[in-house]
Order: sequence, then C-alpha cells, then structure tokens
Amino acid sequence: MKNIDWANIGFEYMQTDQRYVSNYKDGKWDDGCLTHDANVVINECAGILQYCQECFEGLKAYTTEDGSIVTFRPDLNAERMMDSAARLEMPQFPKERFLAAVDAVVKANAEWVPPYGSGATFYLRPYMFASGPVIGVKPSDEYQFRIFGTPVGPYFKGGVKPLTLCVSDFDRAAPHGTGHIKAGLNYAMSLHAHSVAHGAGYDENMFLDPATRTYVEETGGANFLFITKDNEVVTPKSDSILPSITRRSLVYVAEHYLGLKVTQRPVALAELADFAECGLCGTAAVISPVGKVVDHGKEICFASGMSEMGPITKKLYETLTGIQMGRIEAPEGWIRKIM
Repeated sequence: MKNIDWANIGFEYMQTDQRYVSNYKDGKWDDGCLTHDANVVINECAGILQYCQECFEGLKAYTTEDGSIVTFRPDLNAERMMDSAARLEMPQFPKERFLAAVDAVVKANAEWVPPYGSGATFYLRPYMFASGPVIGVKPSDEYQFRIFGTPVGPYFKGGVKPLTLCVSDFDRAAPHGTGHIKAGLNYAMSLHAHSVAHGAGYDENMFLDPATRTYVEETGGANFLFITKDNEVVTPKSDSILPSITRRSLVYVAEHYLGLKVTQRPVALAELADFAECGLCGTAAVISPVGKVVDHGKEICFASGMSEMGPITKKLYETLTGIQMGRIEAPEGWIRKIM
C-alpha cells in the first residue's frame, strides 16, 4: 500500500499507476489495454473538442471490513453509460467489457486503494469521447473509452454538516433535453450557476424544473431526498434529472432495511417547509444533509437543523455505507468483489 496520509487527503485528482483505454474505429471496439500513460492525444478537430460528444460515469472501489476490495453496483454504471452513449449518438461500450475494465484498473492500482476505516475511497472515472476529426455538425466515426482511478477523501471537507442551498435563477437542463444522462455538457452548464451560488455564500444550488420553475429537480451533481414529519421518504420525479444509482440504492434500503414508506413524485418548491429532513445523494458523498434552502431571501429551514444530520437521513447513510463497507449484508448482486 502507498505511503499516504489517507485520513487527510482531499477530493482531488491524484495520478495513479495504470488506466484502461479502448478505441472505436471502423465500426468496432478494439481489444483495449492498460497503460501507464496518463495523457490523451487527439486530433485538433476531434468531435469532443468541436461538439462536446462525451459521457462519463463515477463509482468507487472500497476496502471492506474483511480486507476485500470491492465495487458497488458497477453493473448499473455500465447500463447508465450505455444509455448516455445512445442519447449522444455514440457507440455503446458493452456492459461485460465495462465491468472487466473496472476490475482491471482496480487490480492494477491496488496499492492506491485506501484502507478500511480511513474514510477515503478509490474513485473510478469511466468516460468516453469522440476522438475522430469532425468539422460538420454530425457524430464522429471514432471514439475512445477510458477508465482511471484516484484515491479521494470525503467530498465535503470538515465532516458531514448540513448545507445551505439557494434556489437557482438558472436552469440546469432543458425540457426534453439531456438532463437525464451523465454527459459533461450538463455539468459545464451548471458551473456558472455554481460559482454564483458560492459567491453569494451558499454551498449548492437547488435547480427547479425548467418548464414551470415550480418543482424541485436536483443540484448540479446530486439528487434530492426528503423525509416527511412521519418518516416517509420522498424523492422528486422528473424526466430531466439524472437517475442516481445512490438514490435508487437508498430507496431500496429505506423500504427493505428500515421499513419506511417511499414515494417518488413531483415535489413542489412550495411544500419544502413541510419536510422534516432533506439530503443530497450521489456517489461522491453518499448523503449530504441540507439544513436550509433560501428562496430569494426567504429561508426554508428543515426541522433537523443546521448542526447535524437528521435521524432518518443518518440511518439511511449508516445502513448504505455499512453495506458498501461489508459491515451489513448486501442485497444479492450489489457488491462485486475484485480482490
């Protein structure tokens, strides 16, 4: 294992030993391989540079309580990336090859996977982009699929403390657009809004539905999860939010491990004050509690407060991370053991 102060690393890129690369040309993917070269060399007219044909995924490898190295539901990442590629007129990278590539990258960088109990994890970034030259507005004929890994600490430094969000004046996605796929273009669109929010002293944005601007959608990089005063879990339903694997997993945990009622439905901005707890869920942080939302000067405070995670949110967090780390038995197929 690498000599790193695992407990104090940030959520930042650290170059590791090997990464996976496969190229698509003449209508098929090549065999792919691991490489020590961290640089990407492409034509100046590559489709990614001209028309932003790109999609990506994010998942983690963990060292579990028994010393194994595992990934969490990587099959869903493979399937979501295939959906993203199809929407962007890119060739799909086959699911079984995706899973084998993830395994290969983790094995090749095993010394970089943080130890159990350190609070750090090994973040994996599969991505695909148009590598062939294209000057007319059309899909490229050539693509590259890559996966690299990097050890990361907690997404939010300083521990899990409730966040303050602002209702954004910007739209994250367009109606019938690409909000439901994991494409870099969606995140580029959110950067200005994120900077504006940070500049005003907020931790994150709450984006509303782009059609009516009355329903809650998501932040720039996480889905919402609400808890009612009688402990019902509610998640927003919309065609323009990303189908979070973490959110889907938390919903299952809520129903099958904690015996809670779960409802997926449109959530109106006007009803936020009725909820007891609010959280943001995603791969990076699992769940981050939200203490209050500010809607153009009007403060909407959740009963769970600004000092700690709400009781139901905390149970959800502890149960899911317990499953990921091997302390709690996982549903069949959720954990893929690599080493």
